[in-house]
Amino acid sequence: MKSVVIETPGNLIIQERPLPQPTANEVRVKVSYASICGSDVHIWHGHNPFAKYPRVIGHEFFGIIDAVGEGVDVSRIGERVAVDPVVSCGHCYPCSVGRPNVCSELQVIGVHRDGGFSEYACAPATNAYRIPDSIPDKLASLVEPFTIAANITAFLQPTAKDIALVYGAGPMGLTAVQVLKGVYNVQQVIVADRLPERLAMAKENGADMILDNSQTLLSDLLNGIQPTLIIDAACHPSILAEAASLASPAARIGLLGFSGEPSLITQQSLTSKELSLFTSRLNSHRFPIVIEWMVKGFIKPGKLVTHYVPLENIEKAMSLFEKDQRNCCKVILSVN
Repeated sequence: MKSVVIETPGNLIIQERPLPQPTANEVRVKVSYASICGSDVHIWHGHNPFAKYPRVIGHEFFGIIDAVGEGVDVSRIGERVAVDPVVSCGHCYPCSVGRPNVCSELQVIGVHRDGGFSEYACAPATNAYRIPDSIPDKLASLVEPFTIAANITAFLQPTAKDIALVYGAGPMGLTAVQVLKGVYNVQQVIVADRLPERLAMAKENGADMILDNSQTLLSDLLNGIQPTLIIDAACHPSILAEAASLASPAARIGLLGFSGEPSLITQQSLTSKELSLFTSRLNSHRFPIVIEWMVKGFIKPGKLVTHYVPLENIEKAMSLFEKDQRNCCKVILSVN
C-alpha cells in the first residue's frame, strides 16, 4: 500500500508499505478521504514537539472498515467510519474524569502512531465512528476538525446572549464560527484576521462582523464593543493580553494555541474583570455530537473545502495548504 511518510523533519515521501493487520480490538480502515491540518505541516517541518519519526501523518480521515482484529464484531466490516485520533489508556486521572484528550499516556494517530495519509490505517475499534448515509464520503473526514470547536465551546458554554470574538479565520476559526452560530445561536460573532480573503470566508461561514486588524488596532475597530466570549484560533502568544483587555467583565476566553513563547499578561487584567480562562487540546469524545450536528444541518463542513487533491500529489497539497492562505482553507486528499 502507498503511505505518506515523514522520514525525518523536512523529508516527505510516498512509500510502499506492507498492508497493516489489525491487532486485538482494532479495525483496519480502507481510507477514502483525508484532510490536511496545520499540525501535519508542523510535523513535516519538525515543529511538532510530540511527533515521532518516521511517521505516516494524517489524523483527519474517513473510510470503510475492511478487516477487524480479535474481539471486534465481524459485522463491522463494510462500515463507513471517521476515526477519532485520540487514543487513551482509560484508567489514569484525566481519563477517569472524562478528559482522555490529555491522558497521561496519550497517543495521537498521525503523531505518535501511524495515521490516515495512507491507503489503509489501523485504529482502536472504539475510535472508529459510524458515519450516517446522509453525510457524503467527501466531507466525512471533516468530523475531526469540528471536534476542536466542539471541545472548546463545551468549556465556554456559549449562549444566545453572547457577543463572541474569534481571532483567526483559518480552518480552526471558521469551524468555531459555524458552531457558535449554527449550534449555539450566538447573538453576534465577530472575526478578526489580517487577510481580506480569509475574512470573506468568515462571512461565508456565518460571521456577523469581520474586522481587518492588519493596520488598525482591534480596540479601535471594535469601537467600544466588549466581547463576552473570545476564542483565540490564531494562536499567537500576544493575543491573550489583548483579549483580556478587550473582554467584557465576566467574559470567557478560550485558547487553542501551542506556542512555547511566553504571553505577557498581569493577574490584575484577569482578576479585575473576573475573567474565565479555558484551554483546549484535541477532543474528548466529541465525535458523536459533531456527527449529529452534521446530520441535523447545524454545521456546513462543505463551506470549508477549497481543494481536493489526489494522495500522490501530497507535497503539492501540503505546500498549497501552508502557503496559499488567501485562497486555501481545507484541502482534502482523495486516497482510494
